[in-house]
Amino acid sequence: MNQITQTAPTKEEAINIALDKLGVSREDVSITVVEKGKKGFLGFGVKPAVVEVTVLEKEEIVDVASEQQEVQRVEVDEMNDLEKVVEVESTPLLSVEKADHLKDTNDVAVKETIQYINEIAKEMKIDDLVITEKKEGKFVHLHLNSEKAALLIGKRGQTLNALENLSQLVANKFSHSFIIIKLDVGNYRERRQESLEQLAERMADKAVRTGNKVEFEPMSSFERKIIHNALSVRVDIETYSVGTDPNRYLVIESIK
Repeated sequence: MNQITQTAPTKEEAINIALDKLGVSREDVSITVVEKGKKGFLGFGVKPAVVEVTVLEKEEIVDVASEQQEVQRVEVDEMNDLEKVVEVESTPLLSVEKADHLKDTNDVAVKETIQYINEIAKEMKIDDLVITEKKEGKFVHLHLNSEKAALLIGKRGQTLNALENLSQLVANKFSHSFIIIKLDVGNYRERRQESLEQLAERMADKAVRTGNKVEFEPMSSFERKIIHNALSVRVDIETYSVGTDPNRYLVIESIK
């Protein structure tokens, strides 16, 4: 096993337990915090921490060290940029003009993205597509409605996920500030999440009942995270991912 998902009362405890299980040091792994955990109050609202620890290959360890140096360099550059921003903000008129410009470019980015989606839909012989948008900070939610919704979703959401990734590329081409495009068709995302959460509980119960590992079919990182989160409060099982994308899948194992 070159990766493990560990649950513990705190993040540090979860990391240390995972390192002991893997038999490696902190410098040899990549750590993803799935859930930070909560201490709660008077015993209520307690939520354990969940981390995903992956053993790095030798080449990756070198890359991580180089990346850390790059991050330090970027942080210095960002500090210099921050000083420039402070200077700019000392001139109110310029700040307002800049803000208006960023808003305009983001509006253009969304418009171009919607146009791109419509063009793809026409290629798929979908002529009744209606797109509504909703902005929440850096997120732009685009809701797609059509009588041929199934074509837009695809098998287990694969078409929708691919279209969302392509739409993000289009938006990045035209926007001057960071925005995130989120696509949904007929509330598919919500229904899929509920389905995965219910499936996660059933498979976790099966793993505990039989004492055997339960393996899921390959899923996207987003869907694997839904299952990780759904099972993060359980202390009788652990979850971890195996393989490489696009064939990476999740495993549930009972803790004896």
